Amino acid sequence: MSFNLAQKLVRCASIATVLASTILVASCQVRPLYSESSGVTEKLSSVGFSEATSRVEQEVRNRLIFLASRGAGEPDNPQYEVEINVHSDVINTLLVESSDTSRAGRATVSVDYTLKATKDGHVIKAGNRYATALVDFPRQEFAKARAIRDAEDRAAREAAEFVAADLAAALGR
Repeated sequence: MSFNLAQKLVRCASIATVLASTILVASCQVRPLYSESSGVTEKLSSVGFSEATSRVEQEVRNRLIFLASRGAGEPDNPQYEVEINVHSDVINTLLVESSDTSRAGRATVSVDYTLKATKDGHVIKAGNRYATALVDFPRQEFAKARAIRDAEDRAAREAAEFVAADLAAALGR
């Protein structure tokens, strides 16, 4: 008799666990970021970006425009405006003590951004993203300058990807 009671209790507990798990999973709000039902693609295509003041900032801005509009360019009358401020820094990492020169370095690009609605100026999202690219320094000065520029460009494009993902997540809510 007690064996049947224990079996019934185990069965009821397992059913309750399955029901609780089903309810928990059903309440989850996970969905694709760029799904048609969220309207993120349309909202991103109506985002304008502030003018750039430096070469690296222009690289970030260009990549953000491309990612937001899927290659169509900036809208004429944006519904949202993103103010970006970009800072780039190159740091030497491997110093050769005998010649006091560096053989490698790191280019870091940091992007501060603020997403606002143009109609009322309401701040939707503000944040900071950064990316780092490693660089080898050749002995020739022109080659070194070009290597630094390429590393800054790589870091700028990567930081723009992070910012674009943040903007898509903010507009998807």
